[in-house]
Amino acid sequence: MEFAYSDKVVALQDKLRDFMDRHVYPNEARHAHEIETGDRWQPTALMEDLKKQARLEGLWNLFLTHSPRGAGLTNLEYAPLCEIMGRAPMASEVFNCSAPDTGNMETLELYGNEEQKEQWQKPLLAGDIRSCFAMTEPAVASSDATNIESTILRDGDHYVINGRKWWTTGATHPRCKIAIFMGKTDPANPSRHRQQSMVLVPMDTPGVKVMRPLSVFGYDDAPHGHAEVVFDNVRVPRSNILLGEGRGFEIAQGRLGPGRIHHCMRAIGAAERALEDMCKRVKSRVAFGKPLAEQTVTLERIAEARIMIEQARLLVLKAAYMMDTVGNKVARAEIAMIKVAVPKMLSSVLDMAIQAHGGAGVSDDFGLARAYASARSMRIFDGPDEVHRNQIGRLELAKYN
Repeated sequence: MEFAYSDKVVALQDKLRDFMDRHVYPNEARHAHEIETGDRWQPTALMEDLKKQARLEGLWNLFLTHSPRGAGLTNLEYAPLCEIMGRAPMASEVFNCSAPDTGNMETLELYGNEEQKEQWQKPLLAGDIRSCFAMTEPAVASSDATNIESTILRDGDHYVINGRKWWTTGATHPRCKIAIFMGKTDPANPSRHRQQSMVLVPMDTPGVKVMRPLSVFGYDDAPHGHAEVVFDNVRVPRSNILLGEGRGFEIAQGRLGPGRIHHCMRAIGAAERALEDMCKRVKSRVAFGKPLAEQTVTLERIAEARIMIEQARLLVLKAAYMMDTVGNKVARAEIAMIKVAVPKMLSSVLDMAIQAHGGAGVSDDFGLARAYASARSMRIFDGPDEVHRNQIGRLELAKYN
């Protein structure tokens, strides 16, 4: 096995770290201040400036694998770069590598026709617009996507769309122009996995109503946010369908695999930064006559954090390698494993970092509380832990049939 990164990846790592040092870390506080003191639901001037600079320096759309429209990196090559971005919550947007746009651009790359790519993927790749993904519904247990009740019904040359979605990340952003909507085109189909389809819905279509932003443990994540959205007799051309009727689950599997691993890649970076913050904190604080860094319990926690991070990173890299070499379907067990293991690891590392910071850890001064809220929600979105564990268990048992 080869554990070293290629020269190309090492060069991009250096370039990305340099950009983060020059432009991202020094501006985190300013970015938060612009949001808090301005119109929370408008993009900050700082973010727009940083995006222009990142594009000028060639650090743009690094995520889009195996495509001439992206940087031409594999999942394995992108992993250490995504990890670096994950060290700062604002960073992935700076490089046009943030969810849900990445997943939507990949969906259009894999399943969109040329007209759909020209109309929607092209401006997304340019960073001119944002997007959202409307799948989860408040009225049903959406961990089982066959429960989805929203409908996409034919009416001549159009589809009529009805449904209520929530946790539609990005729908509150003023530049969100397109939604990928999942609903049922054939509710009576005897195959529960052939009832659903995905369709492109421009956000300015009559009947699309963004009802409210939702908060995660009190954080609204403005200006991006997570919204509850009602689709009331929304009419779109039948040409807006992705891939074809009844292909919604097929698209979902293709979309969610890369989305899940990107979240995990970023989580490795967030854990690394939390461990760094913890080490710096315990070296500078004295309790009961000696530095916290010399307390045995502190040393044990630092060691445990390092072990967990290294284990998680190797599992993520293995999943990325398999996605590149044998495809997402064959790598589904590894993708499911990282989706369970990495958020759990990040939550544990952040918990130890918070403890080391004492009262400061639960404040917003160090970013640990916000990171902890995000880490906990990772155990739910893109499929809850229970679903992934069940899949892993079934795949393991299948070896003995």
